[in-house]
Amino acid sequence: MKSLKHLFERNAKWADEIKKENPEFFSELSLQQEPNYLWIGCSDSRVPANQIVNLPPGEVFVHRNIANVVVHTDLNALSVIQFAVEVLQVEHIIVCGHYGCGGIKAALDNKQHGLIDNWLRHIKDVYRFHKDELSKLSEPNKIDRLCELNVIEQVQNVCNSTIVQNRWADGGKLWVHGWIYSIKNGVLKDLDCTFSS
Repeated sequence: MKSLKHLFERNAKWADEIKKENPEFFSELSLQQEPNYLWIGCSDSRVPANQIVNLPPGEVFVHRNIANVVVHTDLNALSVIQFAVEVLQVEHIIVCGHYGCGGIKAALDNKQHGLIDNWLRHIKDVYRFHKDELSKLSEPNKIDRLCELNVIEQVQNVCNSTIVQNRWADGGKLWVHGWIYSIKNGVLKDLDCTFSS
């Protein structure tokens, strides 16, 4: 079995650097987490939530999956949202997709990929909802636009969850945002689909 010793060495170096900057960082971090943001993003390794918004550990509660999908049968995603909203009392849920998403590309290529095809079915539905618009676009533009439309659809799914609806019905402060990230230049774009009660 191959050892991953180099990752432990990198971790030790990282922890030492943090402690040099702020000796109390980890003791303070360990006391409690009080993030104001829930980030629902793609599992893509090039899209690290905290780094993109330049926030330290403890500031962003994160849920990631292939193509940042939120569906009402995904108990994992719903549990994360419930914990974030009801326990952590976050005020902002950010659904963030990214251009060039492999999940979006796979949903469009009409090939079989195995088990993941069941997950990609949700993205195929988004494509079906917007087929007229998307069919007029060239392939790269079609993928980018479907990445955006998928975020907008997932924002709607978050907003329609009983968890968010209950928070709004109780008069709680909560905003749901739809953003997209460009891996090519590192810049976030607001898709102008922010909702509150």
